[in-house]
Amino acid sequence: MHKIMFHLNSLEQGGAERVVSNLANQFVRENYEVLVTTQWQGEDEFQLDHRVRRIHVGLKEQDEGKNRIAKVLLRIKYLRKCIKDENPDIVIAFAHKANYRALTAAIGMKVPVVISIRTDPIGHYDSLLDKIQIPLLFPRAAGCVFQTEGQRDFFPEYLQKKSRIILNPVNDKYINVSKPETREKTVVQSGRLVDFKNQPMLLQAFFQVHEKHPEYDLKIYGPDSFDGTKEILEGIIKENHAESFIHLMGGSDELEKQLPKASVYAFSSDWEGMPNALLEAMALGMPIVATDCPCGGPRTVITDGVNGLLVPIKDEQAMAEGINRLIEDRELAERLGENARKIGEKINGVSIIAEWRDYIEEIISKNSEGQ
Repeated sequence: MHKIMFHLNSLEQGGAERVVSNLANQFVRENYEVLVTTQWQGEDEFQLDHRVRRIHVGLKEQDEGKNRIAKVLLRIKYLRKCIKDENPDIVIAFAHKANYRALTAAIGMKVPVVISIRTDPIGHYDSLLDKIQIPLLFPRAAGCVFQTEGQRDFFPEYLQKKSRIILNPVNDKYINVSKPETREKTVVQSGRLVDFKNQPMLLQAFFQVHEKHPEYDLKIYGPDSFDGTKEILEGIIKENHAESFIHLMGGSDELEKQLPKASVYAFSSDWEGMPNALLEAMALGMPIVATDCPCGGPRTVITDGVNGLLVPIKDEQAMAEGINRLIEDRELAERLGENARKIGEKINGVSIIAEWRDYIEEIISKNSEGQ
């Protein structure tokens, strides 16, 4: 079997980190040799199978006092040495800086590098520095994995032609979960408390819902990202005396047990790549109201009125109306939920791994033929 090297900043809780840990664990079970190279160790990380080798390629203690440019070059140097020492059959980079770092580190080597775009390119790949690096480095990529057509269409045609769109794999614990006999009078959301998820908008929308349906409460499951969002939410709750019906639940490892009890799942992000939390909610058969946010993640998996409801971003009125519609029309809500559940057939670990495996083997094969 081939040797696969993943490269990203860390395995701390986040979308790309979750995908890498799932892929690494599944590939090592299939007898691939798997390495995960990271820049640092986070406090709350996804767990890797003991057969996956984790290698630190970030700064060393003696590097901390050096200037910014020196640190950038050292990160590339350490990754390059690791690639040279390990000689993997392929390097797969995840996320913005890791993509550039891996492509630079592999210059002059025969190891193919596949990059992965995990967010909305607008605002993340359109700075002056990006406009310099993309034409210099992206032609060197052996391939690229996107999550949506919106992401893919942002980039030059040469990258699009050698790319694939692959959805995120969802942990199998979210698939084939039994539907609850009765739903609790609760609206839920899951995901980090972070600015781009626009949970303050959800709170404002829920105040309208609660006026019409005072028996319903809102529960938001997710860890603090420490960007100030949690404090903003706490302030809104306190200012509106909503402590009895809006609850910040913190992170949870048992969402597959907690979420399905609720009547509605509300997704409020202003932008995302392909949101794992939304995929998990769909796989659980949740009736969903989601913002139609760029770069098209929700629209890629939700057909409005068929397996969920799509509403404009930053529109608390539309969000409130969508939640009320599902609360008041339970037949519609359950039909949308059952249709949403079908996505589990596409995003289970086996199906997504098969797509990645086919693409990886294709890249490795082309690279071998070209040597």
